[in-house]
Amino acid sequence: MAVITPLEDPEVLAKWQHFDWTPENRKKADAAIAKYPAGRQHSAVLPLLDLAQRQVGAKEGTQGWLPIPVLEFVGREIDMPYVRVLEVATFYTMFNLQPVGRFHVQVCGTTPCMLRGSDELFAACKKRGLTKGHTTEDGLFTLSEVECLGACANAPMVQINDDNYEDLTAKTMGAILDALAKGETPKPGPQVERQTSCPEGGATTLKKMAERNYDYRPQWTDTAGEGA
Repeated sequence: MAVITPLEDPEVLAKWQHFDWTPENRKKADAAIAKYPAGRQHSAVLPLLDLAQRQVGAKEGTQGWLPIPVLEFVGREIDMPYVRVLEVATFYTMFNLQPVGRFHVQVCGTTPCMLRGSDELFAACKKRGLTKGHTTEDGLFTLSEVECLGACANAPMVQINDDNYEDLTAKTMGAILDALAKGETPKPGPQVERQTSCPEGGATTLKKMAERNYDYRPQWTDTAGEGA
């Protein structure tokens, strides 16, 4: 017996067949399309897919996904064949082609994160009932393994919805998941004492630059003020 995926489920297709922008999102969609000259509207497919996924998510109380009727709708908006829209949606992991939970936990498994302990992050997820490719029964979490998320210097890291969490350990990963489950908002970014990808523990040189836009150049010239 063939398995019916959410994309092919008749009830899902019927639910979303009349998808249309909310008034607010209509303005955003029109603004995105207007950024491109006539005949180049296909270039707006990425922002429109993102906007559509967020609208679906807002309706379902999740991170959102893209049912077939929604993909078709986006195609009609920019006169783009459905198969071309699908090609884009299947290329980028930011787009979900099946329902996800309220929090989409994307753990980077690429080499830097793997070497720095991404397996421990997966173990922390598993301890709380998260398994790769599945959504928890309460609909709260969906766990995915993804390729590089661009924060290699702060590995290992995860992306949860729109936020990155970096410099993780099994303990801090667990604390973030527990906080989200309780309705709290954990602090995104590095989970150690560092600003973005600066050295851990704070600046070790040019410390005044961390306080303000301090000009060190006069100190590096023979004549005070030269080159300032």
